[in-house]
Amino acid sequence: MAEIASLARPYAEALYQSGAGDLNRVLAWLETMAAAGASPDLLQFAANPKASDDQVYGLVEAVFEQRQQEFPVHAQNFLRVVVENGRLSVLPEVLTQFRALKNAQGGLADAVVYSAFPIEGAALTDVASWLEKRFNRSLNVSVALDASLIGGIRAVVGDEVLDASVKSRLDQMKTALTA
Repeated sequence: MAEIASLARPYAEALYQSGAGDLNRVLAWLETMAAAGASPDLLQFAANPKASDDQVYGLVEAVFEQRQQEFPVHAQNFLRVVVENGRLSVLPEVLTQFRALKNAQGGLADAVVYSAFPIEGAALTDVASWLEKRFNRSLNVSVALDASLIGGIRAVVGDEVLDASVKSRLDQMKTALTA
């Protein structure tokens, strides 16, 4: 994993520095590229020695056309460099690192809240507010479902984890009873 992070870092930093004028716009097209770069079919095609760089580039370009999303020259140039260097598979990590750089600039952090049940609307706002107080920073909160938690939540902010799930409590009780 560290190798992918090391490969992605220069790309993320270069995008961050060159896109400083409009980081949200860069983030939008980078998300699309990262989604394409995470596709096993596209990665398999790109790894084929018979596939040319132009063909791989064309497939990613088609994703933008299919989504009717803007594909600016800056994005086109970036994609050409990534494809020519055979680094299509690191695009999801480039996105992760770019987002971290962007968030750091704004004093934000990404938070993933794992829950056994969907959290929406006012409940999500309350959870986000509570987590912002707990972690003492502004958060971009997203929710992921994990039925194994049984109830409660498990929040991950960077490398910090707050586990307030029923599963965690049951595991603690099991450990205490068997000790």
